[in-house]
Amino acid sequence: MSRLLLPLLLLLLTGCTPTVSLEAAPQANHPDCAEVMVRLPNEIAEFSKRYTNAQATSAWGDPTAVIFRCGLEEVSVSALPCVTAGDLDWLVDDSQEPSFRFISFGTTPAVEIIVDSTKVSGVTSVEAIAPAVGKLERFAQCSELSN
Repeated sequence: MSRLLLPLLLLLLTGCTPTVSLEAAPQANHPDCAEVMVRLPNEIAEFSKRYTNAQATSAWGDPTAVIFRCGLEEVSVSALPCVTAGDLDWLVDDSQEPSFRFISFGTTPAVEIIVDSTKVSGVTSVEAIAPAVGKLERFAQCSELSN
């Protein structure tokens, strides 16, 4: 009988994904981060949400395709290019390409989304997360800087 239980036990154990180890942002305990966290999607593209070990963080995919952190310092000035996606402004840091870092512009607090573009598109990821981030207070837009 133990010969039958071992394969079943192995099958159950391989279905478990390990916790993603992340570092919390400096303002992860900001009350508005809690509002954002409960609104994050359970899936981005075909990637399921995973457990993380840090406050106000999330991750999707195994291996990880998308990372989210809430509680960064507000950003209202930057030399990084700015795009609008999901009705929010985002700074785009491509210095670690093919990983792209999207930082919310003009929100209190700021959030970041790190996307492995070899697994999922940045636009898909940002647009999936943007409705949750849209609950944050906005104080500036990138388009205001060019005027």
